[in-house]
Amino acid sequence: MNDQTIQAIVAELAPALVGRSMGKVFQLSRLTLAIDFRTGDSRYLFISIEPQPAPRLYLIERRVRDLEKQSLAPTSFIMTLYKRLAGARLISLLKDEGERVVRFVFTAEDVIGQERQYTLVAQLTGRASNLLLLDENDYVIDALRTPRGEGQEIADKYQPPPAQGLPAPSGSPLERGTHASLSEAADAFYRQLDAERAFNSRAAAARARLRKEITQRVKLRRHLENDLQEHGEAEEHKRIGDLLLANLATAVRRGGVVALTDYYAEDALTIELEIDEQATLQEEAARRFKRYTKARRAAEEIARRLSELEQEVAALHAQEERLESIIAASDAAALETFFEQDRKRAPQAQHKKRAAESVPGARRYLSSDGYEILVGRAARDNDHLTFRVARPHDLWLHAADYPGSHVVVLNPTRKEIPHRTIIEAAQLAAAFSQARRDSKVNVHYTQRKFLSKPKGAAPGLVRMSSFRSLTVEPQEKLERI
Repeated sequence: MNDQTIQAIVAELAPALVGRSMGKVFQLSRLTLAIDFRTGDSRYLFISIEPQPAPRLYLIERRVRDLEKQSLAPTSFIMTLYKRLAGARLISLLKDEGERVVRFVFTAEDVIGQERQYTLVAQLTGRASNLLLLDENDYVIDALRTPRGEGQEIADKYQPPPAQGLPAPSGSPLERGTHASLSEAADAFYRQLDAERAFNSRAAAARARLRKEITQRVKLRRHLENDLQEHGEAEEHKRIGDLLLANLATAVRRGGVVALTDYYAEDALTIELEIDEQATLQEEAARRFKRYTKARRAAEEIARRLSELEQEVAALHAQEERLESIIAASDAAALETFFEQDRKRAPQAQHKKRAAESVPGARRYLSSDGYEILVGRAARDNDHLTFRVARPHDLWLHAADYPGSHVVVLNPTRKEIPHRTIIEAAQLAAAFSQARRDSKVNVHYTQRKFLSKPKGAAPGLVRMSSFRSLTVEPQEKLERI
């Protein structure tokens, strides 16, 4: 607010408020108040010292239940106002000449019935804006914001803040236009500004959330594509196994090296292969076939997950386009329910067993290394997650000696899970347990294949035949996906 607008607002406030007593104070935000002066017409003095969009004051018309619904718990400054000004009568309302400072002067009786004078100063000075309570000698009793600078600190004799070298707000003063009063015009203007700022903030948050979800999936896709390349030698393991069996009678073995005829080659060349000196050719062939089966299954699982990721990324890009349309149309209602609508529209996953969305009550996260982490909720959800969703080589975690969620790190490639991912999953296991308020929590972890369910046991109970432990701080630092 510029100097002219503040002067005009003060001229409008004075006849409405002077002579009236101060009633309830509503703390609408950390730096915004609404004060009841018992006008009897649902009007309240609105004071905001928020630097953005601007420090301001004027009368607003609101229902008391709306103010109560919006109010925060009173701060120490509000309690000071109640202590000094409860029932106090406003005797003057003035603006300092050439300053964006407004003084509300009150008289009130102290505890022994003696009349005291207090001044509530609305300092509408940009970044130095504040609301201060002064005693009858203009010494600072308390302030809404932590005061800084000479004449601003508690127990200082008050003086307005020095000019900061920046131009004061300029432009034409706010005009009434079609509104009944300047306060009504100011209220409408700033409510519109607040709505626009809130919309822009929600829009930026929605954009960031979508970008993050896309980035997470692209990162996971990159990890899976690298893993798929590593499993590309599955057929080579099978070929070697077949050659070992085909050469049982003709192979020439020298310690850990065996010479085989490669019947798959055009000229049936002889190849040399390093094998375990202690293993027979049949045992080496069996080992190769086992590696072939494992690599083939892993490759199939990776290919399936890559296909799912492609669909998810495409769906997220479609969401981005829809979001931009909503933002361009300034559709606040659609933006408010944007992610909720997309959850309703999302098709059911085809692979229900592994899709996190099909696990009742499961929370879903992505580790820093690109591994999916599932966290159960209730006991039956834990049972379903551990014994229906998790596969033998997935990692399972649980807070030691405390009831809590089962946590599963999906490991479709069956590779060693990075220690950082194990730490992040353990922090989730600790955070979603009854030990969540402890500074450090011991967490057990093991592969799913080492778990069993005792006969007749209650939902969520498991038996571990082998496990390791680590100590972590309970944290939910990973965002849900």
